Amino acid sequence: MHELVIRLLPEVNEIKDAALRDKVIACWQEAIEFRGWTEELLRAIPFTLLASNVTISFIDHVRAVCQMCTAVDDVLTTMHGAKKTPVNRDYLIAGALLADAGKLCEFEIVDGKAVKSDFGRHIRHPFSGVGLAFKHGLPSEVMHIIATHSKEGEGEKRLPESIIFHHCDFIDFELVK
Repeated sequence: MHELVIRLLPEVNEIKDAALRDKVIACWQEAIEFRGWTEELLRAIPFTLLASNVTISFIDHVRAVCQMCTAVDDVLTTMHGAKKTPVNRDYLIAGALLADAGKLCEFEIVDGKAVKSDFGRHIRHPFSGVGLAFKHGLPSEVMHIIATHSKEGEGEKRLPESIIFHHCDFIDFELVK
């Protein structure tokens, strides 16, 4: 299962802190095992159920947003140098990779189609994602990114990593919606 997560999300290898990287992988492993998701399904399910005819897969969305986050951090570093607001890149990558992991609890496949599960009707992915992250001992800063990335985070003071992730996530979402 460890190899599956790395194959699906090679960006996890950009996390320099090995312990943090292992915790991110463990969260993904548990999320995948929750419903017995296969690699084929993970690469096929849409990343959102809030729009129709979504052709971008869940995995492609997670990877694209993670890559956008690191690109934003790179541009800000290049342009602002030492004046840039400090960003913990490991936390940024970990949060970007985990923000939607709870969707694997929120979604299920019925008659070959991804739908919101009973669990998902009661617990949205930011909450189940934070639960997974807490269980696996991720830092509160990473849980903050997961918790505040969606509508549940509106009105909260976001950390710099969460601000970057939130905007990158909504770029991808709004272009599809």
